Amino acid sequence: MIGGMRERVVAACDGASKGNPGPAGWAWVVADEDEIPTRWEAGPLGKATNNVAELTALERLLTAVAPDVALEIRMDSQYAMKAVTTWLPNWKRNGWKTAAGKPVANQDLVVRIDELLDGREVAFRYVPAHQVGGDRLNDFADRAASQAAGVQEAAGSAYGSPEPPPSAQPAAAGVSRRPAPAKKRATARTLKAKFPGRCACGRSYAAGESIAKNAQGWGHPECRTAGDA
Repeated sequence: MIGGMRERVVAACDGASKGNPGPAGWAWVVADEDEIPTRWEAGPLGKATNNVAELTALERLLTAVAPDVALEIRMDSQYAMKAVTTWLPNWKRNGWKTAAGKPVANQDLVVRIDELLDGREVAFRYVPAHQVGGDRLNDFADRAASQAAGVQEAAGSAYGSPEPPPSAQPAAAGVSRRPAPAKKRATARTLKAKFPGRCACGRSYAAGESIAKNAQGWGHPECRTAGDA
């Protein structure tokens, strides 16, 4: 267990599911006083939902940190945060039933997290995911969880694993990530000839036939295209 680091430890946790449900993974990271990642762990879950992965990440973080250490936990999952801060008290009062009288989803994980939170000081902080210049710890946990989901293998500082690979950088606000469309060749404006005439190619065209303007005047549209190629 991690303990005795300082008055408050800053950490982040995240889960990932490739398909929801699909191959899933979880991860947590603990930082030093400069918020530089110092210890982390990630693991596979096989096929699971994103919500299960998010809750598992929180459960593993709380298990890894000594209960007498005050924690600030950063998460990008509204569901996982609300489940253990807003909804949990009502669920317990209702015998682990929702307001609609249905069994609480992922109850085993929620109950375990409730037990781990009992008597300890934890401050939850929501951080938006995938932001330019966003929270570095959340980004670290996100990358580690995504890697664990993809390769279905455990990783972390205890394993001597390198930092999880970078993800594609999100676009700045208002900037599209779509590639610029290829420039199109200007197409010839065609019209119907009012009178018969002769194209620069030497062939004639009849009244009513489609013609287009080229450098030498009006003529067959295909002759303009050939000359522009």
